[in-house]
Amino acid sequence: MSLRALLLTGGGLAALAASVAVAVTIGPADISTADVWASVMAHLGGGESTLTPLRDGIVWNLRMPRTLLAAVCGAGLALCGAVMQSLLRNPLADPFVLGVSSGASTGAVAVVVLGVGGGAVSLSAGAFAGALVSFGLVMLLSHSLGGSMDRVVLSGVAAMQLFSALTSFTVLTSADAETTKGVLFWLLGSLTGADWGQVLLCTVVLALVLVVCLGHSTTLDAFAFGEEAAAGLGVHIARSRLVLLCATALLTAVLVSCVGAIGFVGLVLPHATRVLTGAGHARLLPVTALAGAVFLVWVDTLARTVVDPQEVPVGVVTSLIGVPAFIVVLHRGRRKT
Repeated sequence: MSLRALLLTGGGLAALAASVAVAVTIGPADISTADVWASVMAHLGGGESTLTPLRDGIVWNLRMPRTLLAAVCGAGLALCGAVMQSLLRNPLADPFVLGVSSGASTGAVAVVVLGVGGGAVSLSAGAFAGALVSFGLVMLLSHSLGGSMDRVVLSGVAAMQLFSALTSFTVLTSADAETTKGVLFWLLGSLTGADWGQVLLCTVVLALVLVVCLGHSTTLDAFAFGEEAAAGLGVHIARSRLVLLCATALLTAVLVSCVGAIGFVGLVLPHATRVLTGAGHARLLPVTALAGAVFLVWVDTLARTVVDPQEVPVGVVTSLIGVPAFIVVLHRGRRKT
């Protein structure tokens, strides 16, 4: 790894650690960074906590898992966006282009509204199952159409519209007002109720997918020149595409099943980090993941405090920030053509 990459990665890790430490202190309860450190050290076996049980519970059971889940989700969504933009050779691709988010939404609504599973299936499990069904449909449809990248994108758009329609139909015809409100809040993205189990699950999947993607960094570099050029460089096109698409779909499905649909993170952050790292994916992927983590930590902090005591869905805030950035990306692409 070059000196520049080391500096960027080290700076990103430091920014993430500082962001988490500060974000946990922000809220109605008066918590200091020293309180955060004392609580973390006590729970990691560093001695007895000097905080009262209430303050320790606020740090360790409420704010810390939520902030860490925001970091992991931001990192995962940004990573998926960087991979998909390179793999599909489309600067506007993001983790939801394959319809995974819409499928997860349908699965969650089926559990909550229709009672699928008879109470034995959780909302997250239903969302995960729906995401996998959607991804399987996209792969089947794109394969039947020839399997090229543009066919994958078009199949994803079709699946997105299909599952969005199913979700809307189910909510409008079967849900009461209170259930509809809760489901819509989740569909817009929410980190409310984050727990350590979700943090562990998302972290493990993120780590595995990051390793897979970094292992294919040279393959992603080759895809930038087109499939024919990549094949000429010895890349196994079909196998590499399947592995990377499955990896990003799996990570997106897990993240969406835990926090709902949070858009624009995977679209905007890769473009921002490419300015710093260049196009090489060995540098781009880890820096993009760190940038996404820092970004979503602060977006979630803003979402839960800007209209306190009410909470704004995280997906609403990312959309408000992401739409102007999306317009900038469109204008940059127009100038290059």
